[in-house]
Amino acid sequence: MRKTTEGLGRTTTRGRGPLLAVGAVCVVVLVVAAVAVLVLPGPAEEPGSDLPGLAESHGIKLGVAVAVDPLRDDSDYQDVVTDHYTAVTAENTMKWVHVQPERHEFDWSGPDTVVDFAEKHGLDIRGHTLLWHNQQPEWLAQGFYDADELREVMREHMEALLGRYQGRVDSWDVINEPFEDGGPELRENLWYQTLGEDYIAEALRMAHEVDPQARLYINEFGIEGGGDKADALYELASGLLEQGVPLHGIGFQGHFVHGDVPEDLAENMRRFTDLGLDVEISELDVRIAEPVTDDAVSDQAEEYRRAVEACLEVSRCVGVSVWGVTDAHSWIPEWFPGYDSALPFDEDYRSKPALGGMVDALSRGRRARGRPVRRRVRNR
Repeated sequence: MRKTTEGLGRTTTRGRGPLLAVGAVCVVVLVVAAVAVLVLPGPAEEPGSDLPGLAESHGIKLGVAVAVDPLRDDSDYQDVVTDHYTAVTAENTMKWVHVQPERHEFDWSGPDTVVDFAEKHGLDIRGHTLLWHNQQPEWLAQGFYDADELREVMREHMEALLGRYQGRVDSWDVINEPFEDGGPELRENLWYQTLGEDYIAEALRMAHEVDPQARLYINEFGIEGGGDKADALYELASGLLEQGVPLHGIGFQGHFVHGDVPEDLAENMRRFTDLGLDVEISELDVRIAEPVTDDAVSDQAEEYRRAVEACLEVSRCVGVSVWGVTDAHSWIPEWFPGYDSALPFDEDYRSKPALGGMVDALSRGRRARGRPVRRRVRNR
């Protein structure tokens, strides 16, 4: 080994023994360091990254409502969906005002985005919604139809929408919020005013004719804790089943206020499964009054845990769907001023304790025995 001593103008050859010893020590240090690098753990895995596998192990779907624009353009948004959920619901884009803004003029760009994304990633799809009193196009909301004309409008819309996605969308909210907000009376919507109470049975039969394989739901809010509205829906469902109407399930929306998640959610869902129906928590969020505190966000985890556990306790609860991907895309601040922070991810896509609450429920809970859920093969 040669060493040049700068500034002395000469080259000297030093003894080899001590240098060999130093070299050996260096080699040992490098090897130890390399091994240490290999065995050191990497960054901690996000607590919700195993949610899809946990949900599937219990035979339930874990879904999320998605918006079209971020699903197209926002890779972080896409990753939250594919990394944490096994199903998607079209939050708005399949509603009448977007699908058929003018009579006989259909816009498939949004629904196709949702369905194509879901199929690419092996996610189940929930269609939302067919008959609702909100988000109707002007031509429909202000139209004057007799019974036969309105039936024709309904059939045209269903044949177009359900027909396009026949065999691709697993379930549909055929009837959305048929009861008045605060009571047990059927809502005085366009369909009820023109066709009477039978509009519900007619719509379910039409949807079944177009797509016989889809699971057909009535979706309602304010029924999670029992009461007159829940009783009225129970009587409606019982009557439809007695008539042989193709009703397959009830969606419990689950738009909860922090501190007010009912303790008897599982009990109220079980009433409907005793009729032979599936149930699903279809639009879960837990809104917090502003100013949102760290304690409230922490406590919210327990409420998400309880909601998922309630589904696991009911043999025919087929899934839980969160209503929105992040707080930045939540409907809550607009519709409920003074409330926010309703979802398991914040505005910057960071997971919140609520996500851990769902993980905890699925990690510890035992699934009640019941009918298995159809599942797609996920492209992970």
